[in-house]
Amino acid sequence: MNMEKVLRSCKASYTKMSNLKPEHRIAALDFFAKQLRLKKDFLLQENLKDLKEQSGKISESLYQRLKLTEDKIETLAKGIKDISLLPNLSNTIAWKKQLDDTLVLEKKIVPIGVVAIIFESRPDVIPQILSLILKSGNVAVLKGGKEALNSNRAFMSIVSDMNSHFDFLPEHWCYLLETREEVSRLLSYSQYVDLVIPRGSNELVQTVMNSTNIPVLGHADGICHIYVDSSASPTKSLDVIVDSKVQYPSACNALETLLIHKDIAKNFMESFSQRAAEEGIELKACDSINALGYNYSSPESWSVEYGEKIMAVKIVEDIQSAIEHINTFGSHHTDCILHNNPEVEKIFLDYVDSACVFSNASTRFADGYRFGMGAEVGISTSKTHARGPVGIEGLMIYKYQLKGRSHLVKDYVGSEGRSFNFKFLE
Repeated sequence: MNMEKVLRSCKASYTKMSNLKPEHRIAALDFFAKQLRLKKDFLLQENLKDLKEQSGKISESLYQRLKLTEDKIETLAKGIKDISLLPNLSNTIAWKKQLDDTLVLEKKIVPIGVVAIIFESRPDVIPQILSLILKSGNVAVLKGGKEALNSNRAFMSIVSDMNSHFDFLPEHWCYLLETREEVSRLLSYSQYVDLVIPRGSNELVQTVMNSTNIPVLGHADGICHIYVDSSASPTKSLDVIVDSKVQYPSACNALETLLIHKDIAKNFMESFSQRAAEEGIELKACDSINALGYNYSSPESWSVEYGEKIMAVKIVEDIQSAIEHINTFGSHHTDCILHNNPEVEKIFLDYVDSACVFSNASTRFADGYRFGMGAEVGISTSKTHARGPVGIEGLMIYKYQLKGRSHLVKDYVGSEGRSFNFKFLE
């Protein structure tokens, strides 16, 4: 496969994709959702091949990520429909500013361009990503995990059907890579690829970041915290903590470290230790917790993303100590406070420096679908144009368009020059 030829074609496809009519985007998305439902049995059949090939070879958490179900496919179809109903952002005007009479500057929202998304194991990522790509008017180059090769190909066969059905879609508005060698070559073509989004392990993200000059958007770790304040309701807190860890332990927004205010630590641990045992959660604790009569092993570090039913637990002096711990050892992904005190809530929300900061809600809510974005291409802990779950807005950038009538800069220079009359028009 000639990588440069493929990427050149993808870059050329961007011109057409970025200027698709809104009704064309909606038609393609509706078709995509319908085909997922119509080809459900085929998708499950191909996924079963992957499951059989990987049985016993990968961890249980990765195996669950790999597995497609009827419910997952239906959720995907509903998510695509939700995305089709979102407002169209591509080629809209954010604002207009008059610089002078008949000299008008516009800030126009446009798609980023060719976006490479590299992900592991989860085949359901493909329809999520491609629906956002279609709606935003970008072009995608995808590389999924080898564990999901049959499933990935099955989803891409629906894309082929879509391309045959709609002549307004350029051939290479999306392209699937299948080997690591292809990814290595892709990362060297900064002239064709505008953004890389890695979704997966810390190792994957770091490898991508260290292998390219292309801008990279993503998160290296998902070290998420919950701080239980002295004002928190014990019963409700236990439910939120368990949901944050057990509902999907391998997700990047799953709870990894629990911080407990010292004033409630003894009583809280009596209830929590029992609940953790019932839920099959292995605890790693600080010396202060073991001093209460427990015998848990110590965490090897406070900056570990376990990705399974393992949780680090620590007693902290107060909310300031909790915030300091989170900002020092966290990954700036998602952190939460459990409380019944509006004053401490404000302090926590204001001072925790993370992409998502929650109050009395499971960390698992940090998700593009649950945020009403339809889906996400990834989650960013970067402080760039996009942070947190990256949906349509995170796939857009802008350009400035200046409309004049033979205006010259020299006419605005010097004491006798014209003055600008800056004024927003919209």
